[in-house]
Amino acid sequence: MRYRAAGTGPDPSPRIRGDLILSHSEPLITASGLGLEIAGRLLLHDINLELQQREIVTVIGPNGAGKTTLLRLLLGLSRPTSGTVRRRPGLTLGYMPQRMHIDPSMPMSVQRFLQLGNDGVDAAAARAALARVGAARLEQAGLAELSGGEMQRVLLARAAARRPQLLVLDEPTQGVDVSGQAEVYQLIASLRDELGCGVLLVSHDLHVVMAATDRVLCINQHICCHGHPEQVSRDPAFLELFGDKVAPYTHQHNHAHDLSGDVVHHQCNHDRPGDSSQ
Repeated sequence: MRYRAAGTGPDPSPRIRGDLILSHSEPLITASGLGLEIAGRLLLHDINLELQQREIVTVIGPNGAGKTTLLRLLLGLSRPTSGTVRRRPGLTLGYMPQRMHIDPSMPMSVQRFLQLGNDGVDAAAARAALARVGAARLEQAGLAELSGGEMQRVLLARAAARRPQLLVLDEPTQGVDVSGQAEVYQLIASLRDELGCGVLLVSHDLHVVMAATDRVLCINQHICCHGHPEQVSRDPAFLELFGDKVAPYTHQHNHAHDLSGDVVHHQCNHDRPGDSSQ
């Protein structure tokens, strides 16, 4: 994520101006002075940000901070009452909502679910998407048969099936236990590497997500602080919201998880790749 002062022109090379990082590359999404007010209640105000390709950015904040509201504004699902959102021309998106209600009596396979309403995703593309998230064996399973961890992998596969330029994930580990959460974040990093996409996600898993993201955006109706996870974890605004008990979390992947997130066996020790958001 790059943060840019409103009204500045194109930059010949990335550089720092105050606490704002400027980049000459065309961002995936740019928000300028973004805000939303409903029935006299200010939900968000003065949001300025840029989302760059190949970067994982996590939005965190207390309940009611406006995290999901921000995603909806950036995606064009809600209309702001102030400010603007600009998306790169031709930008392709993959969206994983926070909740998806599925009728358990509906006889639908995972493969069919990935294709339904997902233009351009045929059986082969659905199969490949499941393989990317380690869920190939679920292809013909019924949705009603899935555990919480399995369902989150399927939703992630659906969001990534069209190989989007930007993945937008709202609470991607909802319903997944702690060990499974770390595995999901590793899958997200793998998707970023394979697809070359940007990733914007909302999370409340502070103990895990701080080790699984490039940048953190902490909001509470406005941007309270932002930057590298270690930097944010020491910021006074972050400490005021969450206290000083949340430290960057390092998950040692010397073991493997099954599709529900349970540890199934140990592997040779190695460092976790990529260690350094209602």
